[in-house]
Amino acid sequence: MSADGPLKGMKVIELAHIMAGPACGMMLADMGADVIKVEKPDGDDSRRFLPPDINGESAAFMMMNRNKRGMALNLKDPDAIGVLRRLLDSADVVIENYRHDTMERLGLGYETLRTSNPRLIYCAISGFGRTGPYAERGGFDLIAQGMSGLMSITGEGPGRPPVKPGAPIADITAGFLAALGCVAAYAHAQKTGEGQMVDTSLFEAGISLTYWQSAIAFATGTAPGAMGSAHPLNAPYQSFRTRDGWINIGAANQRNWHRLLDVIDAPELDSDTRFATNSDRITNLEALVPLLEDRLKTRDTHDWLLRMEAAGLPAGPVMDICEMHRDPQAIARDMIVETEHPLAGPVKAIGLPIKFSQTPGGVTRPAPTLGRHGPEILAEHGYSQDQIDALTKNGTVVIN
Repeated sequence: MSADGPLKGMKVIELAHIMAGPACGMMLADMGADVIKVEKPDGDDSRRFLPPDINGESAAFMMMNRNKRGMALNLKDPDAIGVLRRLLDSADVVIENYRHDTMERLGLGYETLRTSNPRLIYCAISGFGRTGPYAERGGFDLIAQGMSGLMSITGEGPGRPPVKPGAPIADITAGFLAALGCVAAYAHAQKTGEGQMVDTSLFEAGISLTYWQSAIAFATGTAPGAMGSAHPLNAPYQSFRTRDGWINIGAANQRNWHRLLDVIDAPELDSDTRFATNSDRITNLEALVPLLEDRLKTRDTHDWLLRMEAAGLPAGPVMDICEMHRDPQAIARDMIVETEHPLAGPVKAIGLPIKFSQTPGGVTRPAPTLGRHGPEILAEHGYSQDQIDALTKNGTVVIN
């Protein structure tokens, strides 16, 4: 069953693979949309992202495709194009992240589809967008992170090799931006009956994450560089060593700066003119960090956290992914959920990061096995059992 979220009643056809497009479909499905994932006969490439697996099923695929129904079509077969056209004629949204002109060559471009379904929202996610000099280039998360400037501001500092954030943030952010675009276009369609093209890219997703650094560059004409965990506009606001690990401290404004000095018992820093204001602390950050770490390395992280929480000072541990999964706040906020997969068994996943008081979404079904829901989807769209049997027998529709 699907979630009774705010998008219940929205019908989405997902013609997308691996990350950005499936992230968009996942967000819509988590908020209650009926997302039908249409795969090629051998499945989304992420089904082969192994290891890790759970009982032979790709952990990566199951993470990005929960809450969706699935069918597999051989789009080289004209009959499969006919099946897909029938699905799209009654859809609210189609998501695709194929290369430039692929959908047009299949006879499924936006201008073609809108003639039979004027309400259709056509969501295209690509490396660089559908217009501009790079429109025909393929794109990957790594390439987008480099070209958007993100890799120039990530890492330990000047002279060190370029570093990308550990997560594929251009892919994920592009998917989330696409989902936002679909929801906005859906609101417009509900009011006017008019669909539209929603077009975003990994490149633009990466650019959108440079707000602070771009503000600095616009104002100064100089590109800011990597600062490790430090902040370009606030200090101290970064990770510090403790006796047994690391702690993040946000003591940028004057009130929290003084709270930090009280907690670590460093009154002499309060009278040090190098650190009098936030601007002074930014300018003299290289001198400030070792002075703070000299005090912080005298106690364990947990001890400091208790003291800082009592003082009202924002701070937190640097946790690994497994520690985050066990964190009571993550669990309380339903960010760690579990579904029962027909082959893999119990499978944990990341939950919906948006909470709704009246129309809660959530994760209610596992990722589909390849072609699992093909027959029921075909029946819903007017195919008889004999027609369904014929389509599966000749390989137009694939069921594993």
